[in-house]
Amino acid sequence: MFSFLPWLPLLLSLAIAAHKPPFPATFNVLSYGAVRVPVSDNSKAFLRAWKDACECNGGGRVWIPRGTYLLNPVVFIGPCNGPVEFVIKGSLLASTDRSKMFVDHWIGFMYVDRLVVRGGGRLLGQGSAAWRFNDCATNSRCRPLPVTMRFDFVTNSKVSRIHSIDSKNAHFNLFACQNVRMNRIRITAPAESPNTDGIRIGASGNITIENSVIRTGDDCVSMIAGSEDITISGVHCGPGHGFSIGSLGGSHNEEHVSRIVIRNSTLRETQNGLRIKTWAPSPPSLASDITFEDIVMENVNNPIFIDQQYCPQPPCNDKAQSLVQIRNVTFRKVHGTSSSKVAVKIQCSKHVPCEDVKLVNINLEYRGSEGPAASSCFNVRGKSYGLQLPSGCL
Repeated sequence: MFSFLPWLPLLLSLAIAAHKPPFPATFNVLSYGAVRVPVSDNSKAFLRAWKDACECNGGGRVWIPRGTYLLNPVVFIGPCNGPVEFVIKGSLLASTDRSKMFVDHWIGFMYVDRLVVRGGGRLLGQGSAAWRFNDCATNSRCRPLPVTMRFDFVTNSKVSRIHSIDSKNAHFNLFACQNVRMNRIRITAPAESPNTDGIRIGASGNITIENSVIRTGDDCVSMIAGSEDITISGVHCGPGHGFSIGSLGGSHNEEHVSRIVIRNSTLRETQNGLRIKTWAPSPPSLASDITFEDIVMENVNNPIFIDQQYCPQPPCNDKAQSLVQIRNVTFRKVHGTSSSKVAVKIQCSKHVPCEDVKLVNINLEYRGSEGPAASSCFNVRGKSYGLQLPSGCL
């Protein structure tokens, strides 16, 4: 005679699961009036879906199905009653209306804990509509353009499988964030697009960026004042301006930068490679405990570059000195090719020389007509170890 007893635990678990509410609850933007035609603003529908997901006890999910959705500048604000997922399956399209361009963000998240942004979707910034008249590198009266996706005061969160294309300004900006992981991010913009940093980090800690591809017109990753405990690995950069710490020393009482690790990454045909830059003159500040390790360069200008005379716009005062102390910086196992003869350039401040800078197993070849690769060091205290090509200047 057949017995149900051996199957009883499984049947009970299935019955419980059948009556257990799904987690998290899903809020589809189409149910709130969003339309998949790129001519109507969907910001109100997205905000209503966010409100319900954020207020849902135990957490909620905002679901954006496949399709293209025009979205005016919008901010999704917490705190929420649980973790919130923001799942982008479709494409979000920024406006080209000039009246909506001069703001600090396109899509913003503020005061959210346990946020997940994912889905494989695209952020279409339509930056070409703004770059031609608002290049801040050449226009001192330029106006701020929107960052594609801005995170302010976001904690314990993840961003993954998102493709940002042609941002008007930086693609992703993290400010006052803690414990955020970014994984499998794709960033695409032309090499000539101005001010389009890939990921910009400031006043934030415990940030991880992994397994991502960044092709843009400015820094691939920029870490400014207050960046601490940042780990970057498996990132492919180029075109762009490389990995940059700074510029630092732009204001008084600036927060320090420390414990930065960039490893197992590549740079291809970038304007700079591994760079630390500070303004001159500048008030006192500190950048310390920085490691660049296992980095491959391909035809990179300024592969290793500490620049304490940073001055992107003339007139520049060559006698001015930075008071930002740079300390305990290691370049380890950096190899590949340089597009400039001076492959290692360490130009530190006369007033506060760089301290404890280490060059370990450097192999950077220059194949141009000016002869072999060279190095140049000023006002720096440090040591070199192992292979040194170009021959070390420490």
